[in-house]
This record gives sequence, structure tokens and C-alpha cells, in this order.
Amino acid sequence: MFQVTLIAMGKLKEKFYLSAAQEYEKRLGGYCNFRLLELPESRLPENPQPGEIAQGLAREAELIRQKIPKGAWFCVLTPEGRELSSEDFARQLSQVKLSGRSGACFLIGSSYGIDPSVKAMADLKLSMGKMTFPHHLARIMALEQLYRAEAIQAGSRYHK
Repeated sequence: MFQVTLIAMGKLKEKFYLSAAQEYEKRLGGYCNFRLLELPESRLPENPQPGEIAQGLAREAELIRQKIPKGAWFCVLTPEGRELSSEDFARQLSQVKLSGRSGACFLIGSSYGIDPSVKAMADLKLSMGKMTFPHHLARIMALEQLYRAEAIQAGSRYHK
């Protein structure tokens, strides 16, 4: 079964986010081998300077690089990425599966973003749009879109 990994910086704490995430993780299990990895965000001062942010992102990048599965297609969710419709995203994921890759790995960075060196590793930089969303909500949105993409590929009525 195809392996899908979602790396998320930070831990969900709110019950409503946890409940939604668990539901989509359960649903994804019917289509793929899904794994969620929560990595700790770097601790920064209340009002960090740009250099402190860069150092924090570099520390996070070290953790991220260690967790990207070998041979996986890698996608970062970032505001400057490409916007895709749900159907186009499903087609992209289907192409990855057909390409012989061992799996797909998606990354949601911390509240300060993603280190440029990690973005440079990406096979795809994907945007959820021009609006700003809390990172915890972005995780739920990513999980829902992964589930929707799998449902589209399977011909399920969920997408209708």
C-alpha cells in the first residue's frame, strides 16, 4: 500500500482540531498507509529578530530532513507555492503513485515558515491560497485534501 507521510511542526492541543485530524487519519487508512509525524517547533523569544527566526528555522530543517522518508516524493505547503484544484491535486498524487516512488511526504512548517534549504528539496511547493490560516487549521485542511484526493482517485461520491 502506498505510504503517505505528513510532517507537521508543532503539536495539536485543541480538542476540536484533534478530533477532526483523527477522523481524517482514520479515513485515509482505507486508501493508503498514512503516518503523521509531529515535530517540535523551535522555541523563540516573544518578538524574535530575523536572525533568531532564521536560526530557529535552520534547527527545524535539521529535524525535518531526518524524517523525510527515503525515496519519497516531497511536497511543502507554502504560501508562494502553486495553487491546485482538488482534482488537479488528485491527478498529481496519482502520477506520483504511478512513477514508482515509495511514497509521498507532505510538510506543514512552523508559524515562522520553512527554511529555504528544505523548500529547495521539494518536488512540489503547494499553496492553499493567498489567505493566511492558523497552522493547526492548515493541518486539518491538508488532511481533508489528502482524503479528498484519494476519494477522487477511487471514484468515491465524497467529492461530489
